[in-house]
Amino acid sequence: MVFLSFVYRFITNFAFMAVVYFSLNFMEKYPNRAILAILVLVYASMRAVSTLRAFYFFQKIEKLEAETRRLQGPINDGSGGTNARKQVVADVARLRRDGELKSYMDLFFLALIVLLCVAAIMRQ
Repeated sequence: MVFLSFVYRFITNFAFMAVVYFSLNFMEKYPNRAILAILVLVYASMRAVSTLRAFYFFQKIEKLEAETRRLQGPINDGSGGTNARKQVVADVARLRRDGELKSYMDLFFLALIVLLCVAAIMRQ
């Protein structure tokens, strides 16, 4: 399921990049192409800001993971709940890492889209 989530993220980002590429290349008039490129740049910048905020969120989760691991040592009293807690921390760490990878993938495609838009604006 994790692999499918990465594939889905890649396909959706690639489809968005393809739509931007073809829509910018099939515009005949420069003003229309420039307006479309600027609108896509605005949308890409909003998504980039959202992705960068997600990185800040992932950093906070990582700090919570470290704090939980630090506090978990003295709590291990043999009550039986420690394995469940360790599993929860491991699951959160895996989800955070997967989220970071997806965010990196988003930023990569957004950078490519920005390059496409800048090239469309600069081309006469």
